[in-house]
Amino acid sequence: MKRLELFPITTTIEQGQLTIAGVSLTALAEQYGTPLYLYDQTTLDDAVRAYKSALASFYPKPASVTYAGKAFLCTAIAQWTQLHGLTVDCTGEGEIAIAGHGDVPRENILVHGVNKSSADLKAAIKHAGILVVDNPAELERLAILSKHSAIPNLWLRFLPGVTVTTHHAHTQTGHHASKFGMTLEELLSAAKFCKEHYLPLKGIHFHQGSNFRDPEPLLPAIELALDLVQKIGLGDEWHFCPGGGWGVSYHEDELPHPSIESYVRGIAEAVREGCTQRGLALPHLHLEPGRSLVARAGVALYRVGVIKHRGEKTWALVDGGMADNPRYAMYGARYSSLVVSDPGGERSEIVSVAGPYCESGDVLIEGLALSAIQQGDLLAVPMSGAYHLSMSSNYNGARKPAVLMLSGDQISLMQKRETVHDLLRRDVKRTI
Repeated sequence: MKRLELFPITTTIEQGQLTIAGVSLTALAEQYGTPLYLYDQTTLDDAVRAYKSALASFYPKPASVTYAGKAFLCTAIAQWTQLHGLTVDCTGEGEIAIAGHGDVPRENILVHGVNKSSADLKAAIKHAGILVVDNPAELERLAILSKHSAIPNLWLRFLPGVTVTTHHAHTQTGHHASKFGMTLEELLSAAKFCKEHYLPLKGIHFHQGSNFRDPEPLLPAIELALDLVQKIGLGDEWHFCPGGGWGVSYHEDELPHPSIESYVRGIAEAVREGCTQRGLALPHLHLEPGRSLVARAGVALYRVGVIKHRGEKTWALVDGGMADNPRYAMYGARYSSLVVSDPGGERSEIVSVAGPYCESGDVLIEGLALSAIQQGDLLAVPMSGAYHLSMSSNYNGARKPAVLMLSGDQISLMQKRETVHDLLRRDVKRTI
């Protein structure tokens, strides 16, 4: 695929400069500084429309799209999700609070978590409409809490023991050795426990992995889950979520972005046929698209500070790295980039891009062909919308970058750049 196809759909080259939503990236960097993260609302909206259109075409019953808070969540993104009526997947008290601050209503807050604290459970009871139960011990704690408060609708998380092919073992969640969810025996016991304690069991959930391209391994897991529902008996009004994690392309060497329509169609047909075979009522179907909703909408901007030549290797050292995007360090993730001031130039240099932090693993890009690069140039890294800022840190005293939303001709600041004062707010100076 072409490198420009990795960028948001409003990206153009105007007068030799890279623009998004008609806005000069050079001008944005000068005004807001770097590192700087940009989100293009048109690209976000387009991804949601693709999912909703496919569901309308292939699934006759009610269906919902869930936004993965863990991909990137802030108050403004939470507000954006409600323009489309999305459910927001929150893990723990913190994300629940952000969703609430972004005016996400209770019925659209769904809570996950493999080891929820008491504070997490209490926040879910107070603010959420759906709580996905990960393990039997959590269910026992909920039974106690239900004596004092009404609890949200419950889904049980199933561990199907079926894997999908992903870019790294750490993004596979559905195999038998996974820390997530309940085995067949545990889930059957949990369902019985819900009935005995009058807990509002309304659905089944599973998740097999993140950033996969082939929906085929989902099909046997769907079959196993529907067998479970047949044994449990959830009635005519029940909910089913076969996870998400549909993939995207991060590098032009990869195949084009996989088809959202083929993914949704595969799931919808499997659920429809499976329910018909078992005499089950069609459920309210929920999909969790994950990064395929948000990754392409995001671009990271960095300023080149130093160029180093080491034998045959050229390093471009920029002002961000593993503190705002740890995915190379964690997964060996591959990225691409363009020089903002010369995006269409001849890519005559092989360059590796690294950050300023005191770690050899502080690398963003290895061995990428770029146009002639100089100190002071801006680099734009596409596919930066998911799992960057949500996993960012203050390593080496790094301050988290400013984040903008570009919508038509409007530029909105979603998150301010952290300051040294922000770093010191939590610290308490001891009297010695």
